[in-house]
Amino acid sequence: MTDFLYQYPPLQAGVLVQRYKRFFADIMLTSGETVTAHCPNTGPMTGVCLLGNAVQVSPSNNPKRKLAYTWELIQITDNEPTWVGVNTGLPNRVIELALKQHLFPELGNYSEIKKEVVYGCDRKSRVDFWLRGENQEIFLEVKNTTWAKDKLALFPDTVTTRGQKHLKELTTIVQQGGRAVMLYFINRGDCDRFSPGKDADPVYAKLLEDAIKIGVEVLPCRFEVTPLGIQYLGLAKLEI
Repeated sequence: MTDFLYQYPPLQAGVLVQRYKRFFADIMLTSGETVTAHCPNTGPMTGVCLLGNAVQVSPSNNPKRKLAYTWELIQITDNEPTWVGVNTGLPNRVIELALKQHLFPELGNYSEIKKEVVYGCDRKSRVDFWLRGENQEIFLEVKNTTWAKDKLALFPDTVTTRGQKHLKELTTIVQQGGRAVMLYFINRGDCDRFSPGKDADPVYAKLLEDAIKIGVEVLPCRFEVTPLGIQYLGLAKLEI
């Protein structure tokens, strides 16, 4: 049996009927019933929000929830059938599991992991993960990546002032002698390369290029996503 880094609860299959008001998606289940599911992705979901495509949703037994289902996956069939994770709440949970298992040798040895640590010049930002390394702290930011052209993963798929701010703050950490890492969670298994989405946000692309020159490290991490679970595949090739 495959050892998943993260295993989904039992999911239900359907097709995407429509997505609206960012947080809602109508899904026709295989039973023929149409349900409204929570869409845990506020972005445009460029290239993956395709009406009529196969999807997977997770049911909830919580009676206090307004929506009984959460949209988890959609299948893309441009080149080869590929499942793409759309739940932006999952990547950080998966990365935390990976960090606890020390799956990223590029990070070296570390003895402590903290989440949502306050940092930045104004002390108003929170880095996704803070690691205590052998010789210094490691500030690690995670970005969910679903947009792709052929086998090239791209981030972002829209202008992200928040993402721009994170890059500036990570760059400042390196300039001050610290260590900063930007980890791109490629939420689909069909991409073997990664680039900044300069067509969507040229400012972000330039900031990333400058950050790399200064010493911010980039880990474009590939993940195989299926209705059963998520596996780590290794790093994609970085193309700037």
